[in-house]
Amino acid sequence: MKGNFRWEKLWKSLYRYFLFFLIVAFSITCCMMLFLSVLSNTLAIEFTEEHINTAAKLTFINVIFLTLLFTVIDRIRRKITVQRPIQKITDAADRMMQGDFSVRIEPERGIFEATKFNPVIDCFNNMAKELSGIETLRTDFIANVSHELKTPLAVIQNYGRMLQQPNLSEEQRMEYAQSIIESSRRLAELISNILKLNKLENQQIFPIATEYDLGEQLCESLLQFESIWEKKEICVETDLAENVTVTADKELLSLVWNNLFSNAFKFTPPGGQVCLTLRVEETQAVVEISDTGCGISPEVGAHMFEKFYQGDPSHAVQGNGLGLALVKRVIDILQGQIHVKSTVGKGTTFTVILRRNIA
Repeated sequence: MKGNFRWEKLWKSLYRYFLFFLIVAFSITCCMMLFLSVLSNTLAIEFTEEHINTAAKLTFINVIFLTLLFTVIDRIRRKITVQRPIQKITDAADRMMQGDFSVRIEPERGIFEATKFNPVIDCFNNMAKELSGIETLRTDFIANVSHELKTPLAVIQNYGRMLQQPNLSEEQRMEYAQSIIESSRRLAELISNILKLNKLENQQIFPIATEYDLGEQLCESLLQFESIWEKKEICVETDLAENVTVTADKELLSLVWNNLFSNAFKFTPPGGQVCLTLRVEETQAVVEISDTGCGISPEVGAHMFEKFYQGDPSHAVQGNGLGLALVKRVIDILQGQIHVKSTVGKGTTFTVILRRNIA
């Protein structure tokens, strides 16, 4: 391979030299013939064969010298303006192929033609930056998924071993079995949310828009949590405008309401309050879901729509940090808006804005 490469390089050098030789020889020959013709006619000088042979030999030597000079100059020019930036880009690409996404290429500077590679270098650096971000997200995603899977699996494993103990009372057996069921449910919910979010982000779910009453959908979603608010003695207040219709994917939008209601009841203490409001503002339907829970700090609020981010690192409240990421992605797909207003210790209000149908 190296031998072939050297021969190829040699043939290219000879080709360039021969090309320059022909160009220089043709140019100098034409110039000399024109010069001698004008000189002969002007001064009435008659050139002998000996003069012409001497001039031809000197011209040939000049042609060889100038050809070599131009070849060397062209080689240096190509090395500076073409080969050097291409080598830098190739080396950086090789490093990226080996997994080093931190590689960056310094732009070319100066008045040489090498600066024409700067748009390519800028594109390469932007690509490396994007890939670096994607790699970081992938690494974080794997770490978070591993952690979230490990917790319920450990619970299932531990309680499964405890169930194998002899002489367990019926109460203990039911308690251990219930813990296994809860962990299994949490594991299934995590996997389901990961699959949904993956399909949404890869645009494998295409919204099927239908026209329906938004108030009825909100009531149906809210009633699914009736057992929870009764158990925690939470006061539920609703103020829903009538005949508010939207054209959207009903199934996708139900994910939004279910996640927002779930968070509201989850973080609202016993005896607290959850409020649902639906109002009309010009061409928009505005949904507000408020609670009197623990509230969200500005630090948590800045990351709350990120995958696997949880404001409570102790996992005192069950969750996998994917619910609000799903909500945000669905709202973006449906071209709506979502805003959060929260005060620590007082509660949180989620506001969802959708385009409504106008009769």
